[in-house]
Amino acid sequence: MENFDEQKLIKDYLKGDQKALENLIRFYLKPVYNFVLIYVNNPKDAEDITQETFVRMWRKKKTVPLDEVVETLVDPVSLALELAEQKETAQNIKANLANLSDKYRQIFLLHQEQGFTFKQISQKLGESINTIKSRYRRAMIILKKFLVAK
Repeated sequence: MENFDEQKLIKDYLKGDQKALENLIRFYLKPVYNFVLIYVNNPKDAEDITQETFVRMWRKKKTVPLDEVVETLVDPVSLALELAEQKETAQNIKANLANLSDKYRQIFLLHQEQGFTFKQISQKLGESINTIKSRYRRAMIILKKFLVAK
């Protein structure tokens, strides 16, 4: 990109100039993707994380203070790294679910993946709500131990 003035593009983008956003994405897309690809070593995941990086950058413009938006725009690689780490953590959690007993795993999955409330899980499994909460907490403690050990 000829005569790339990052600060001017950021200011123009924050004023609503879509062309400035397109230029910022064009400039950062390949470096962010390459960085993420090295980190996650999977082209599909790298594409997803790169896309999510720019989507979050775009969303932040409307929801957070200006200085945070500028920080994200100036350093999209940090956001990409954060997203990659989140994805890696989610993959580690899924891999370690096998280490949970069935009663803990079932409650964890109903709550985390299917969005059931503890009350709904309690009704579905015919257990007291306190038992469900206790088992969920134990599942979280066990998963945390496995994640910290890695």
